[in-house]
Amino acid sequence: MGKWHKRRWAGFMILIITVAAVISACGGKGTQGAENGTGSGDAGKASETRTIQHAMGETKVPAQPKRVVILTNEGTEALLALGVKPVGAVKSWLGNPWYDHIADQMKGVTNVGEESQPNLELIIGLKPDLIIGNKMRHEKIYDELSAIAPTVFAADLRGDWQINFMLYAETLGLKEKGEQVLGNFKARVEDLRKKLGDRLSTEVSLVRFMAGDTRIYWKDTFAGVILSQIGLARPKSQDKDEFAARNVTKERIEEMDGDIIFYFTYETGNGEASAAEKSWVEDPLWQTLDAVKAGKAFKVSDAIWNTAGGVLAANLMIDDLYKYFEVKK
Repeated sequence: MGKWHKRRWAGFMILIITVAAVISACGGKGTQGAENGTGSGDAGKASETRTIQHAMGETKVPAQPKRVVILTNEGTEALLALGVKPVGAVKSWLGNPWYDHIADQMKGVTNVGEESQPNLELIIGLKPDLIIGNKMRHEKIYDELSAIAPTVFAADLRGDWQINFMLYAETLGLKEKGEQVLGNFKARVEDLRKKLGDRLSTEVSLVRFMAGDTRIYWKDTFAGVILSQIGLARPKSQDKDEFAARNVTKERIEEMDGDIIFYFTYETGNGEASAAEKSWVEDPLWQTLDAVKAGKAFKVSDAIWNTAGGVLAANLMIDDLYKYFEVKK
């Protein structure tokens, strides 16, 4: 038996032993129990469940989950905004291991690996009573996760983060709190829209630099959705209900222009993305763009404007827009 197969077999054995122990502790009733189960005192409350419809079907989850593992970056932000500290979370795309804007709130949380490849053994060790993931990222391991604890998946990760946010709130039994958080965000959007007034016609360009890939972001992106909610215009070449132009060459640099350019760089620490950014913003062609000549090309945080993808980042992006459009809050 090869090394890979031995490791895989060992992982499955640990999974089977752990699930068997949980079932035994529950008196042979399994981890999900009966919907709206009854009992006396705290034991009765612990056995209550709710049925959640999600991307993989339906799952009975604890009425009041206490040990939640979250497997997406935007999901981590949702939990924190709802006042729920996970016992385990996937590593932030940027940071060691968490984004700067959530690091203080994540003290004591176990890093369970990359969003693209969570560590199942670490998750088992945390003994979660709920796991939240995403079909786009984790469909292949859904059955394995479900054997550990009730598991709920959102469908997508691009575009409108608010859809996922409300699924998470409902799953956690915090729908009312979720509506309040979302309502507060929408109120900020509306306030900024009113204060911008005629400046809503300002054409906002979004550009992202990565190692080996430069992109122009269209409307079906995290930042693009927020700009649309506010009502800000986009350059004609970017006014598309799609994701992005990828692997852009300098022959297409005119498509980056607008009345204002916000650019962000996904730098993981090896300097390659920063070097790519430098090669663009120091290029004479970049200097010919109207926004650049007007002093309206601004570097912003990749975590806030793209990578984190959740409600906390959305509010911080709104803060940036107040700042760069010189609007008082």
